[in-house]
Amino acid sequence: MVVLRDQAGTVRAGEELDIARLQPFLQDRLGDAGPITVEQFPGGHSNLTYLLRLGNRELVLRRPPFGSKVRSAHDMAREFRVLSKLHTAYPLAPKALLYCDDPSILNAPFYLMEPIRGLIIRRDPPPGMPFPPETACRLSEVFIDNLARLHTLDYAATGLADLGKPQGYLERQVKGWIERYHNSKTHDLPEVERISPWLTARMPATHESALIHNDYKYDNLVLDPNDPTKIAGVLDWEMCTIGDPLTDLGTALAYWTNPQDPEDFKEIRSAPTTLPGTLTRAQLVERYAAATGRDPGDMIFYLGFARFKVAVIIQQIYYRYAQGLTQDERFAVLPQRIHTLMRASWLTAESETI
Repeated sequence: MVVLRDQAGTVRAGEELDIARLQPFLQDRLGDAGPITVEQFPGGHSNLTYLLRLGNRELVLRRPPFGSKVRSAHDMAREFRVLSKLHTAYPLAPKALLYCDDPSILNAPFYLMEPIRGLIIRRDPPPGMPFPPETACRLSEVFIDNLARLHTLDYAATGLADLGKPQGYLERQVKGWIERYHNSKTHDLPEVERISPWLTARMPATHESALIHNDYKYDNLVLDPNDPTKIAGVLDWEMCTIGDPLTDLGTALAYWTNPQDPEDFKEIRSAPTTLPGTLTRAQLVERYAAATGRDPGDMIFYLGFARFKVAVIIQQIYYRYAQGLTQDERFAVLPQRIHTLMRASWLTAESETI
């Protein structure tokens, strides 16, 4: 069988780390001697992730994006604390090793964690990887089962009860994401004026809370390269909190494209969820409800809100690019994705279907 792994590569221009300052710091804290090399993982548009080789040791470094002024979205200390407590109870979370808030090292807080070796699936399966319908089906089942598992975790026993404020969580989220859109607005999108009042009026009452990932999708999973239907790790915990678990399910659905979706939705898909055998969004909801016992009756709202939220996250990223705060040319095409997601959000509300 072909063994495939997610590969780090050349560091993008403008996102280099200061090795001259980083190397002595790491050698002092970790005691590892030897030359240091730095590569960058290609995925993601938010926090930056690097692979460090220090002598014979490999480490992963996470730091905020260059030019970001949204501190609450890039809280390295918070992310490090979550992983430090979560890994023992939920071993699929990376093991955190070291946190640094000394600005003299990299001009920003950062932390180190142990790498999770395996395969990450992005828009399409890697060339040479068999992905028959039975594999697609089983992976989508494992994907939703793992989310259900996360939502049954005793977060108080894990030491994360103070991570968020469950009371009023959904109200704060809806109000906050609408405000974030207007604070980073670069284009006039008519769908925003339609979906915003709908979200406020349609918001359901919530009675449950859980530890939620808040960005759960295929390319945040590390899969076993010898069996891609087994999850070896879950990445990117920067937005993890205590809140309404159905918002987490809604986010997973927002990234999930069905084969029958409009063509513009399929053009921006980030995972191979249209391949034969893959569960549909409705089937994911049904399986999640069976695993958790939760009533998913308001999923129209949760999907509409999640698509809006993802659009706003991307809008904030594009705003940094439009303001000249980052030179990453990947961001130049983001307005089309933002508009498509806003249309998808309004279509969810208008059609009353998931």
